[in-house]
Amino acid sequence: GYLAFKMNALVDKACIQALYRASQAGVKVDLQVRGICCLRPGVPGVSENVTVTSIVGRFLEHCRIFYFRNGGDEEILLGSADLMPRNLLRRVEDLFPVKDPRLRDVLRDDILGVHLRDNVQARRLLPDGTYERVRPQPGEPELDSQLWMIEQRGTWNCGE
Repeated sequence: GYLAFKMNALVDKACIQALYRASQAGVKVDLQVRGICCLRPGVPGVSENVTVTSIVGRFLEHCRIFYFRNGGDEEILLGSADLMPRNLLRRVEDLFPVKDPRLRDVLRDDILGVHLRDNVQARRLLPDGTYERVRPQPGEPELDSQLWMIEQRGTWNCGE
């Protein structure tokens, strides 16, 4: 299994516990949480299959993308809410599925995937709650996801 989420905050206890259970069941979980994240990744026996990165750059991003591989029956949900009690319990928020396969591919590969591969602005959350800068591996090109988005300007969806 595989889950990848992009959001601004992860605070909700029930959601964090569900992500811990997924990790313990062997599901790989990639989270990009711009701001506060109460989940601790990489804790043996609890969250060793979870990675958390944060990108704070030129743009204040507000997208919330929730990707579920579902054994090949992929789902992508977009929404307005971060995973925090005030958003889930006390506000009117929206979450909707992306049905068009081409749009799902663009969201998965060219938006979520690019941000998860950022090795210029991204910082990785460590099990002790501190962050370290993500660096390119030897031979790996630098990828600044926000700069990539500017350079692409949505061209991935043009030409058809």
